[in-house]
Amino acid sequence: MLSIDLNNKVAIVTGSTQGIGLGVAKVLADAGCNIAGCGLSDSSSDKVLNFIKEIEERGRKAMYMRVDVKDQTSINAFINSVVDQLGRIDILISNAGRNMFTNPAACDETFWDDNMDLNLKSHWLMSKACYPQLCENKGTVLLMTSNHAYATLPDCFPYNVSKAGITGMVKALAVQWGPKVRVVGLAPGFIQTEGGDKWFESFPDPMKKRQEVENIHLVQKLGDVGEVGAFCAFLCSEFAGFITGTTYLMDGGRSAIMQDV
Repeated sequence: MLSIDLNNKVAIVTGSTQGIGLGVAKVLADAGCNIAGCGLSDSSSDKVLNFIKEIEERGRKAMYMRVDVKDQTSINAFINSVVDQLGRIDILISNAGRNMFTNPAACDETFWDDNMDLNLKSHWLMSKACYPQLCENKGTVLLMTSNHAYATLPDCFPYNVSKAGITGMVKALAVQWGPKVRVVGLAPGFIQTEGGDKWFESFPDPMKKRQEVENIHLVQKLGDVGEVGAFCAFLCSEFAGFITGTTYLMDGGRSAIMQDV
């Protein structure tokens, strides 16, 4: 039976207390990883306490630190703390980010810069800080992008630009850091998260809107955070040893059709 064994490896997951980040952290813990999480939530918040509980219930070590992923000093302090508490770093899941949507004509320089700092630059800063440990341990960087990197919608600027930039960063880092560090990207589409629930609730008939969205996917459903986590676990495992410098689109078949019908 084929099984993914990441036993006693240490994985950093940014944006780890909710949504895709929490889903990925739980799957990696199931595969054997000790997890270092970070985000903007206070350490005593319910979200953080739940994150720690979920990981420790799986028999793994967990730590959390409030980190501004746009700030190199904050990142460096976090990396030092991870090594001090958990001993090493083998995997980086650089996941933190948020939707920042407008249109090109309405986008001012402040909005552009805030988006680029969070949704693009932060991935480079975190990867660079982790590099010495990852190089020593022949580790893996996984940068989380979006299906907006490949096909987008009106009024999703400049989020879509930054997500496309991540695919270029994956290639650049893989070229520079191979063979000791593998660098891969994952581009999820519409994944079931708390943020998605709030978006559906903004419509007069949330269930009708949800069904409409599900129907435009070939699999007739939304993605699940556990599915994203499982793909991450595979990409960070020995079974993916021949994979680097590429980004995988995970969108329920949405990109395979020329138009929604």
